[in-house]
Formats: sequence, structure tokens, C-alpha cells
Amino acid sequence: MHQLVNLDLLSDLRGDLLSLEQLKNVPFDIKRVYCLTKLHADHPRGFHAHRQLQQLVICLSGRCRFVLDDGHQKQEVWLESACQGLLLGHSVWREMYDFSEDCVLLVLASDYYDEADYIRDYQEFLAATEIR
Repeated sequence: MHQLVNLDLLSDLRGDLLSLEQLKNVPFDIKRVYCLTKLHADHPRGFHAHRQLQQLVICLSGRCRFVLDDGHQKQEVWLESACQGLLLGHSVWREMYDFSEDCVLLVLASDYYDEADYIRDYQEFLAATEIR
């Protein structure tokens, strides 16, 4: 499961303010926050799914392209605004491409880092989606 979520960005002469609140505009308890910076257009990232983890990904600056796969169909999504987040549920294969030079991604996660939650082999991911 994935969906784009509209976020409120308050703007005035002083700048922009983006507020993120767990169980309000972030639909889960936030246990981990991390940023991806200094990304390169010719070095894609991702290539994994999660067994249980939920994430909200926000492009704070620049833009990038996600290819999302639920095991049955693929969808392409561009993130290019801090006003919109990409909510990623578990069992979604994600690949990230075409990072602009100024791309900064903020990721809010529903749990702490746990390598056992990752599915890094695409064939294993497809097999797991057949069970659902």
C-alpha cells in the first residue's frame, strides 16, 4: 500500500513551516527519523521492501522519482514538493531514481532500524506477495 499525502505548509515573508505530527498528519507513531542528502542522479537507491515498517517520505528540496511495486503492478511517483509526502506501507518494493542535485529526502519511520524487517531480494519479495 502507498499513497500521496497532502501536508500543510505554512508560508509567509519569513519562510515556510512544515509541521509533522504523529497520529495526525503522520498516521503512525514515529520511532525513527532520517535524511538522505548529497544524492546522485546516476546512483539509484532503495531496491527493497519492508515486512512491517511504515514510512512517510517527504522531498524537502529538489525532486526524485520512485518506482513502487506491490507485487502485482508498478507505479511511478515523482516527489518534488514539501507539501506532499509519500506514505509507504509494508510490502511495497521501492526504487528511487533521478535525484536532482539539490534533493533532500526526509523519512519518518514507524519503528527502529531492524535489518530483519528488510526484504532485499526481489524474487523473495514476489514470493511473499503471492502468500498475501
